[in-house]
Amino acid sequence: MSLRKAFIAFGALAPLLSSPAWAQMPPQDPGFKPFKVGSLDVVVLHDAQFVRPNDGKVFGVGHSPDEVGQVLKAAGAPTDTVTLSVDALLVKTDKRLVLIDTGVGGALMQSLAQAGYKPEDITDILITHSHPDHIGGLIKDGKLAFPNATIRMSTAEWTFAQKNDKISDVIKVIASHVKAFELDARIAPGITPVALKGHTPGHVGYRIVSGDQRLFDIGDTVHSSIISLAKPDWPISFDTDAKDGEENRVETLKKLVKSQELVFGPHLPFPGVGHVQADGDHFKWDPTLKAE
Repeated sequence: MSLRKAFIAFGALAPLLSSPAWAQMPPQDPGFKPFKVGSLDVVVLHDAQFVRPNDGKVFGVGHSPDEVGQVLKAAGAPTDTVTLSVDALLVKTDKRLVLIDTGVGGALMQSLAQAGYKPEDITDILITHSHPDHIGGLIKDGKLAFPNATIRMSTAEWTFAQKNDKISDVIKVIASHVKAFELDARIAPGITPVALKGHTPGHVGYRIVSGDQRLFDIGDTVHSSIISLAKPDWPISFDTDAKDGEENRVETLKKLVKSQELVFGPHLPFPGVGHVQADGDHFKWDPTLKAE
């Protein structure tokens, strides 16, 4: 059984399943969206899209599918399913080409090629956390997909990842290229990690700064552009610590409303770049970039 199928089994939406249910990934459409953050060239790369049933098992844990459906209906979305994108972020500096997360291994390589780059061009890979929909693209055919890249993740996350038997095949391949970091230093030109508690033990986001412009990759602080913002206090099954995940989600969203800094969310509708706005006693997503 291929490692690619193993990642598909856990997928973007079931990283902690206790038993696999192997399935073939349907074809995924590539796509890319370039923009600027100050003097930095940034590109959103599309990897995959997944649709989950509104069955109470993932979103709004402890709340009924009808309650979740009402939230979806109010936003004009289908009430029986929740759709998530899986995207990665590419940041080009003078001497380095930095990839933040690698998706599940869907259309990332095609998206990278459409953007004008090769896997060998990537110098650094920054991982928000070690769920398969963020590290699945690290390997291809049992080998490093980006052979020249140093792979960076927080020390706490690397420790967590090495204990996860479900990704042991990946860990074996990437281990010699991983350089873990603490949270007190800039790890790439203009890029600083930010601890975001609750999702995994070492989950981080990355703040990208150039001049007076900023972009904050918030990792899996939010998943659905509707439910996660309208009901940030509702648990999601992907968080390893539901209480910390809720606190982080609410605190981070409040800060983003106040700062109005540009945000990238890898699971928000492609290209997932925009601002978080207040909406009564909760929040809403305001996309800045549009998919063409």
